[in-house]
Amino acid sequence: MARRRKTPASITLPPIWRRRPILTLVLVLLVGLMVYGRVFAGLGQNDDYTRYHDKVFEVAYLVDGDTLDIDVPDGRHPTTRIRLWGVDAPEVTGGRQRGMHYGSEASAFAKRRLMGRRVRVVLSPSRTRGKYGRLLAYVYLEPSGVMFNELLLENGYAYADRRFPHPYKRQFKSIEERARKQGVGLWADVTADQMPEWRRRMEGRAE
Repeated sequence: MARRRKTPASITLPPIWRRRPILTLVLVLLVGLMVYGRVFAGLGQNDDYTRYHDKVFEVAYLVDGDTLDIDVPDGRHPTTRIRLWGVDAPEVTGGRQRGMHYGSEASAFAKRRLMGRRVRVVLSPSRTRGKYGRLLAYVYLEPSGVMFNELLLENGYAYADRRFPHPYKRQFKSIEERARKQGVGLWADVTADQMPEWRRRMEGRAE
């Protein structure tokens, strides 16, 4: 008696998308969200570049040494908040936040140099927003053209932030090293335990 051939599963079973419709739907939604997220992020970044890059605005408010607001709406907000790219000024006291060494000096310096002044905003095409939705920018004083990010580093009011890649990362590191050798600003007497947490970790690795 002849043996009956086993019919291939691909013939007897319906396609997987019919057998597991919920799983298939979930996968389709996930892929769609990923594509949408990438497109939306690209559009948002392009929009930032069009609205802000290489344009002049007035400084409306100073949060601290490295964070400011300019007089142009950002969505539902009446102003746009900028986080200076590539620098990290010491924090000032606010709410539950404890002030850091040289934080009040850095904030006062920024207010003297920026409040009410016109500045030119320059963005990096690779990234325009930070973790909290703030605009990441290099800010230039008008009409002198001096970059304020560098001014903070030169005078010892901020650390060169080496945690993230950006076009001026190497240059900012060199400026900070000169300020540190000269002992200007916070570098006159700062100790490792007075530095930001990320910088303490970096100092520890260097040692």
